[in-house]
Amino acid sequence: MIDNPRSPRVRAVAKLAKRDARSQTGLFLLEGPQAVTEALTFRPELVVELFATPTALERYTELAQTALDAGVDIEFVSEDVLSAMADTVTPQGLVAVCRQFPTSVKDIFGADGDDAPKLVAILEEVRDPGNAGTIIRAADAAGADAVIMTGRSVDLYNPKVVRATTGSLFHVPVAIGIDLAGVLRRCAEAGLQILAADVKGSDLLEARRKGVLAAPTAWLFGNEARGLTDENLALADRAVVVPIYGHAESMNLATAASVCLYESAFAQR
Repeated sequence: MIDNPRSPRVRAVAKLAKRDARSQTGLFLLEGPQAVTEALTFRPELVVELFATPTALERYTELAQTALDAGVDIEFVSEDVLSAMADTVTPQGLVAVCRQFPTSVKDIFGADGDDAPKLVAILEEVRDPGNAGTIIRAADAAGADAVIMTGRSVDLYNPKVVRATTGSLFHVPVAIGIDLAGVLRRCAEAGLQILAADVKGSDLLEARRKGVLAAPTAWLFGNEARGLTDENLALADRAVVVPIYGHAESMNLATAASVCLYESAFAQR
């Protein structure tokens, strides 16, 4: 058992909460039973190290079996060591170190334009980790083919982003660091319409009634505070807004994105 919170190995894991360490190592931090289970189930080859307290392993026996079946060893650590490794204030007794695995835009759209996606979420300058991770989770739930995060958005492997995806990071392809204008050109070439979610747009439900949402679509979501710039909006085929019927001043970005993605998913089925 590792029981020294100050050991070099423990510190190396804890450093992955920082972007510099993630960039240098190509690794990232994964916490909690649900996210770890998804990694072990869908992408076990990405799991470099898996740490658990004895208490947690007793509680999550199915996870332990999944790790065993995947050929991933579990190393016991003390509660103090687990706390030192984790980014959360109240960790759940499990921490994994995983390899980063961003998808390329070429892979999303196909080398020869074959198997073009039907539903894509594009994040432009989305800075809040919780929003970014929740949009990835919503895209996964809605059956989207991919998520694309431009270089102006939050780091995909930020621990808060990873936690907010609740394991969906291992289900849906995510491309990062992409130039917005370039990826929108690729979307257009692949036959996807570009719909920008913006308060200046027309009613989303009107777009539904007109059959707009049934077409292959790339949804463009902008910054939480400023939305999309006029230049970005000009790159879209249409701007739409989720209508508000009550007295709410606005909708949270991730909530609005979830509605948009599901509307497209329903229309395309």
